[in-house]
Amino acid sequence: MRKFLSITVAAMLAGPPLAFAQSATVTPLAADTKIDTATFVKTVPSANAFEIQSSQLAQNETVDGDVKDFAALMIKDHTKAGDDFKAALSQGQTTSATANPSMMPKDAALLDQLKATKGKAFQSKYIEMQTQAHKEAVALFTAYANSGDDPALKEFAKKTLPVLQMHERHVKELAAAHQ
Repeated sequence: MRKFLSITVAAMLAGPPLAFAQSATVTPLAADTKIDTATFVKTVPSANAFEIQSSQLAQNETVDGDVKDFAALMIKDHTKAGDDFKAALSQGQTTSATANPSMMPKDAALLDQLKATKGKAFQSKYIEMQTQAHKEAVALFTAYANSGDDPALKEFAKKTLPVLQMHERHVKELAAAHQ
C-alpha cells in the first residue's frame, strides 16, 4: 500500500501542469504515505524556484498591496528554505548530484502561464497558483517529515513545515479577501 501511495504522490507532483489548477479537490495524503528521498530531492528545488520566481513576477506586476506583501514574504522565506535545503543536502546521506537545480516541466509551465497573464487576472492566477503550490508543499513536507529516510532532509522537512503551513493559511486568507 505504501509503495502505491508513494507512486501516486510522485505522479501527482509530476503530473500535467494544470492537473491541480483545474481540479476542485486534491486528495490529501494519508498519514502513512511514504515519499522517497529521490522524489523529495527532485521536487523541493523546483517548487522552491517556482515560489520565488512567481513571487518576483508579482512584485513587478500591478497587484494589491497585501498580495505584494505576500510575494515579498514568499521570496524571503523560500530563499531561506533553499539555503536550508542545500545545507541539509550537504549534511545528508543523499548526494547533491541527485538534486535537480532546474525547474521541473510542471513548474516551468505554470510559471509561463503566469508570465502571460496581466493585471487583475494575474493577481487571481497568482493567488490560485500559490494556494495549490502550498497545498502540495505541505503534503510533500508532511509525508517526508513522517517517513523520510535521510535524517538531515527529514529534519529540514520538519523545520520547514510550520512555515509552509503558515504560508498556506496566509494565501487562503488572501484568496478569501480577493474573491
